[in-house]
Amino acid sequence: MLGTIVNALAIILGSLLGIGVKKGIKDDYKNTIMDGIGLAVIIIGIMGGIKSENIILVIGSIVVGSVIGEVIEIENKLDNLGDFLQDKFGGKDSNFSKGFVTASLVYCVGAMAIVGSLESGIQGNHQTLFAKSILDGISAIIFASTLGIGVAFSSIPVFIYQGSITLLANFIKDLLTVQVVNEMSAVGGLLIMAIGINILGIKKIKVGNMLPAVFIPIIYYILVNLVNLIR
Repeated sequence: MLGTIVNALAIILGSLLGIGVKKGIKDDYKNTIMDGIGLAVIIIGIMGGIKSENIILVIGSIVVGSVIGEVIEIENKLDNLGDFLQDKFGGKDSNFSKGFVTASLVYCVGAMAIVGSLESGIQGNHQTLFAKSILDGISAIIFASTLGIGVAFSSIPVFIYQGSITLLANFIKDLLTVQVVNEMSAVGGLLIMAIGINILGIKKIKVGNMLPAVFIPIIYYILVNLVNLIR
């Protein structure tokens, strides 16, 4: 769990630094910075999305994952958790919940979170999560400088999400081939693009409800392998 712990602490530290910077940034500057962040997030998403070698699987994953997410109402649960934390710790910070949800999704969606957690659990190799910690810490400074303390609390779902994968690593390591990880990364890339669109205010996309889509490629390849075995 060392890699996950370091990652969570990096987000908290980066957020605290960002809050310190926030006081000296004018509102107009904050708005422009957030627009820049939104554009950068979209580019990151595109870079992940183009890794796919099976675009039909990506589309199917988004559709099936979105249906599952709507049934579970993940987005509402994230929003409710953000609102609860805002009531307890946010004070008058109107962006608390937005910062919490946005940062949580950005830090949890993506190949580095999954692959890094697997390496930590299977090999005791934390290098990927250490690298992710640096990136997340830097982005936390930027996010928190505009969205406030809510970003720091995104360390909680990051810890739970990556920690769970680390603890389950030995059970799922054989399922995550390079091909599976690439398709998961492609789906995650689309979700990251959606986060960027949300940040820019172009359209409100329920990215939280699409989260199960990231894991649909695993299920797909399990079914394919079972069919091949039956044959």
